[in-house]
Amino acid sequence: MSTQRAEWLAQNVEEAIEPGLPICDPHHHFWDRAGDRYLLDQLTQDVGGGHNVVQTVFIECHSMYRAQGPEEMRAVGETEFVQGIAAQSASGQYGPTAVAAGIVSNANLMLGDAVAAVLEAHQAASSNRFRGIRFSCGWDASPEIAPGSTNTPGMLANANFRAGFDRLQRMGLSFDALVYHTQLGELADLAGAFPDAVIILNHVGRPLGIGPYAGRGDEVFADWQRGIAAVAERENVVCKLGGFGNLISGHDWHTWEVPPNSEQLAETIRPWLTHCIEHFGPERCMFESNFPVDKASYAYTTCWNAFKRVTAGFSDAEKAAMFHGTAARAYRL
Repeated sequence: MSTQRAEWLAQNVEEAIEPGLPICDPHHHFWDRAGDRYLLDQLTQDVGGGHNVVQTVFIECHSMYRAQGPEEMRAVGETEFVQGIAAQSASGQYGPTAVAAGIVSNANLMLGDAVAAVLEAHQAASSNRFRGIRFSCGWDASPEIAPGSTNTPGMLANANFRAGFDRLQRMGLSFDALVYHTQLGELADLAGAFPDAVIILNHVGRPLGIGPYAGRGDEVFADWQRGIAAVAERENVVCKLGGFGNLISGHDWHTWEVPPNSEQLAETIRPWLTHCIEHFGPERCMFESNFPVDKASYAYTTCWNAFKRVTAGFSDAEKAAMFHGTAARAYRL
């Protein structure tokens, strides 16, 4: 993150609300790119803001792929990379948080049953932390939504994809679903076809707010509500609550002179969160940071404070599920 961006975030520093509440952050990334680094030091600084983050789960982000070897096997380099970071964390020198207690990597499910070799390689690279994969299936007709994407419409129903998905679930591995809100009906159909699979919906279904969806907030919200209700009927799906700071959502926090505080953030995201919790129930919901992606819009401590503000009226048991228990169960931590 640039110095200028760090100074912007530093304008709004908050004390953690309910600092004793145990948190599993089930969605963050690591990468080392030109002029953009987010590694253990950076994550440790963020989680050190006062919240009781006891565990985290790393989610794939095409980081540190192998430079050589078969194309389908290159993603295993990411598991090797994060396994090393997790070992650093386990030394205790970076604080009490068990960073990357679970690792979710990438594998191309369009390989069909042949994806088994890739999944076995991930397991070999991290026998104690590898939990499943995320394979992006997001597709939209607008080139503004995902420029350069090679995804195709109807991927979730593709025969090769479903053969790969079947192999994944028969190996006891979870699937992180990265789709747009327009595809939630397709995801519900997939979940119904594989009722024994563990499916984890990312970012409340990624409601779109840019490109052709800009300025259509009420329509998008209504479509998204119907999609969430359909997916929630599948009891094998759990929902990640977060991802609102991603610029694809169309919120303009990153353009504000001062970053939003947790009250402002909570006010905006409350309708989306409450709809998900009402339909999935606390036992099938987990809050997520989506850092450092969402760091473009707000600070880590602010993010979790906003979640705690939204759930202030919930019982201790319900909060325990959404902030830790659901994630720990879904990722077998």
